[in-house]
Amino acid sequence: MKKLRIGVVGLGHRGRQLIEVSGSFDNVEIAAVCDLKPTNWYEQQWLSDAPLAEKFPEAVFYEDYDKMLDEASLDAIIVETGADIHAEFCMKGLRKNINVLTDIPVVASLQEAEDIWKASQKSKAQIYTGANANFQKLVVLLKDFYNKGLLGNPYYMEAEYIHWSMPKSKESIHLNENGDWRKLLIPIRYSTHSLGPLLTILKEDLRTVSCFGTGPQGEGSTKDDMMCAQFQTESGVVVRLMRNGRCRAKIGHHNYRVFGTEGYFEKIDRFSTPVIRYNSMKELDTELKETGGEYMPPAYANNPKAVGHGGVDYAMLDHFFKALSGEESECVTLREGLAMTLPGIYAEESAKRGGEVLTMYYPWDKEWTTKL
Repeated sequence: MKKLRIGVVGLGHRGRQLIEVSGSFDNVEIAAVCDLKPTNWYEQQWLSDAPLAEKFPEAVFYEDYDKMLDEASLDAIIVETGADIHAEFCMKGLRKNINVLTDIPVVASLQEAEDIWKASQKSKAQIYTGANANFQKLVVLLKDFYNKGLLGNPYYMEAEYIHWSMPKSKESIHLNENGDWRKLLIPIRYSTHSLGPLLTILKEDLRTVSCFGTGPQGEGSTKDDMMCAQFQTESGVVVRLMRNGRCRAKIGHHNYRVFGTEGYFEKIDRFSTPVIRYNSMKELDTELKETGGEYMPPAYANNPKAVGHGGVDYAMLDHFFKALSGEESECVTLREGLAMTLPGIYAEESAKRGGEVLTMYYPWDKEWTTKL
């Protein structure tokens, strides 16, 4: 069996994790890796039991990304750099006709959105979005609920991403060790984990936004502790998103609520007991049914290799590698990635303007412009 030659750029915590998960696939070879800090490869790091160089001795380490693309004969590159510089690395791969899986947010500006959209159209390679939240159990069940007509037409949705983040905690120190982007990224810009799952059942793009932030609260805060954005589609569907820059309690990360004309669907993640609840008037039933809200997608529940954020990393990579091998796959496309990324950029601008309602455009719109 011919193995897929995979390269990874960016060996922070996330990059190291995806190398290990990718390496568990029988048809994958970790052929090359790239980072500015050789210690991330050659020395044992946070949450690792050994240096990655020992686990993947056949992989070639590079400090020069361009050199890796030229020399390593890669089938695909996984981009795990800081969230503020994904696009540059993706476009270099596309220009050399190397397939790309990029982490999210996909871009850091409207100009990058235009550039990467054009680069993808010119390239012979494919680019997919590493939106692992789109592979969680919630999304599988929500899409099935919607496709069966049990939800009806969604008219109001909301999501929360509340990440415990005390600045001096051991966890925060380790997560920040490979760059400043986590400390500088405005909270609402990280909209992808929240909007992505909801957009899977919307048939239109988010079109307008108004956003407010609390500002920094208390010692150690350098940006908005909380931000709240309201989006609306052209047909009138309202989507509310709350994101935090700092939270002083570990209360759970991801919460979603979907109101439809025929039913209701939610995932509530509080402490260690996440649950999914739903009901449908199609079944003349107003009582909420309940199931576990774990991340693991049902199709992978009995696979011992399915690890990484509760199994969604494995599921995401499985679909990516299947696409590279010409098999049927459910990868998240670049268009879908931009549709969940750009609203965060517009929301930040709205907050800067005191909550002004802004109209949002995308590279596939005829009204598209890189000016805010």
